[in-house]
Amino acid sequence: MSDQDQAEQLAQQVAEAAEAGTAVCIRGAGTRGFLGRPVDGQTLDVSGHRGIVNYEPTELVMTARAGTPLDELEAALTEQGQMMPFEPPRFGPGATLGGAIATGLSGPRRPWAGAARDLVLGTRLINGRGEHIRFGGEVMKNVAGYDVSRVVTGSHGTLGVLTEVSMKVLPLPEAEEAIRLDQDESRGFATVEDAYRAGVPVSGAAHDGEQLYLRLSGTKLAVDAGLERLGGERDDDPRAFWNALRDHTLPFFTYDGPPLWRLSLPLLAGTPELPGPRLADWAGQQQWLRTDADPETVFAEAKRLGGHATLFRGDNGGGDVFQPLDPAVRRLHERLKQAFDPAGILNPGRLYAGL
Repeated sequence: MSDQDQAEQLAQQVAEAAEAGTAVCIRGAGTRGFLGRPVDGQTLDVSGHRGIVNYEPTELVMTARAGTPLDELEAALTEQGQMMPFEPPRFGPGATLGGAIATGLSGPRRPWAGAARDLVLGTRLINGRGEHIRFGGEVMKNVAGYDVSRVVTGSHGTLGVLTEVSMKVLPLPEAEEAIRLDQDESRGFATVEDAYRAGVPVSGAAHDGEQLYLRLSGTKLAVDAGLERLGGERDDDPRAFWNALRDHTLPFFTYDGPPLWRLSLPLLAGTPELPGPRLADWAGQQQWLRTDADPETVFAEAKRLGGHATLFRGDNGGGDVFQPLDPAVRRLHERLKQAFDPAGILNPGRLYAGL
């Protein structure tokens, strides 16, 4: 499919929906449609709004339309020896930039390279009135608009239809290796902390309950020194495990089992006291859990540990999918929704009932 700018048509569709009071369900490639609460509304297909608008390798900035497939962006970046440092997950073929930013999810490199929200410089979106507006730009110093772009990132389309994203990119590492160590989770993540403090270029740290998986990325000298310090068994393909973890194609994610939860926790928060198998990423700060525990129990445990939980895959009977909001935070969400989408037509209820 050729590059296309469909912003004008999309804005017209949103304006007509607002006038009619018709709810709109925003859809790109559909690879992230399982996330969040279901939306009952007419489909707004943004997959045709695609193409790289501007790419300046020397400035480490790329701007692309929301319907552009991530694989297409990655190919263009790889050709210039660069990458999207937040490693957006795919979850299926054709996954788009708009979906990645709308959900705000990041891959295994996130603690060391930054989250999606940290790397978005600017956005263009269609608000609930059908107005096509711009926030931020293509430089980090664009603070006034940059903050709004951070709010939009991870809003799951409830504040606007993303049409364009400008993001910071980084050079590919000179060298990259992956190793496995026979250490339990507690000892393993202590090893990660010690290695990082010693200057080892860690770019991934996960534990599957049996082994510690580490990825090292940086100069060849630094990576080789890290390998010598840590030992362990090297992977023949340093990308295989980490891409499978990023895209949820590991057996842990694909088998037909209990609901899948994601717990995002502060550093050194401890292990969640919940039943079921776990897979820990981000050196323990992101915990993937398969459990039959009721949602209230999972939310309460995440809160006890200072973090938050998300029901990633599974049905909870129409209840909360994301960590319940405190009243003050709920009011802030309501004000934002009112400002961006006064008629409440954009992905209504995707994040929380009534929003």
